[in-house]
Amino acid sequence: MDIKVDNTTVIVFDLDDTLYNELDFLKSAYKSIAIFVEPNDWKALYSKMFSLYRCKVNVFEFVANTYKIEISLLVEMYRSHKPSIQLFDGVLEVFDAIKSKNGKIAIVTDGRSKTQRAKLENLGVLNYLDKIIISEEIGTEKPNSANFIAVEKALAGTTYYYIADNLKKDFVAPNTLGWKSVALVDNGKNIHFESHKYMEFQNLPQQFIIDFKDFKII
Repeated sequence: MDIKVDNTTVIVFDLDDTLYNELDFLKSAYKSIAIFVEPNDWKALYSKMFSLYRCKVNVFEFVANTYKIEISLLVEMYRSHKPSIQLFDGVLEVFDAIKSKNGKIAIVTDGRSKTQRAKLENLGVLNYLDKIIISEEIGTEKPNSANFIAVEKALAGTTYYYIADNLKKDFVAPNTLGWKSVALVDNGKNIHFESHKYMEFQNLPQQFIIDFKDFKII
């Protein structure tokens, strides 16, 4: 997929399951919690926690009941731990190519400010970003168009792209605003995997890609 970029181009990315797999954040958080509550045998606990998660059992309830810990503490540990996550292959190459053409890069993501900013810092992309829009900070979540209009107000441009993964909520607003929309296909690890339910016109992106190597910045 060719994307022509110049100083009037603004390319906006989602974060979770777009720049990295959110499942890796979950695993990182579970590991942190397991080490905290069972430091001498954390690997066995971590294994059980992840198995329970995959079986759709409430992991926080299990840990809270087993170790007599408040669920609120576990939730806070989950949200505030220092994550161990990695960018998808090709992300930095795409970012470098956009910047080499004087394009602008932004993030529009749902979530808590502290958590999402910790992810971006850990991924090492903060220096590339011209604007970050996080739902907790702006007070609205996707598919609300306010989150995308905030990008337009902050970064002047003639062409806007939104690259994301969740057909339920990610593309409704950018499509309405006349942006170009691109969906990254689920690699089998996405947290949200019900895209087949949202194949209506308003939910669909204009294009799909398999991975970041599908992009060619020209």
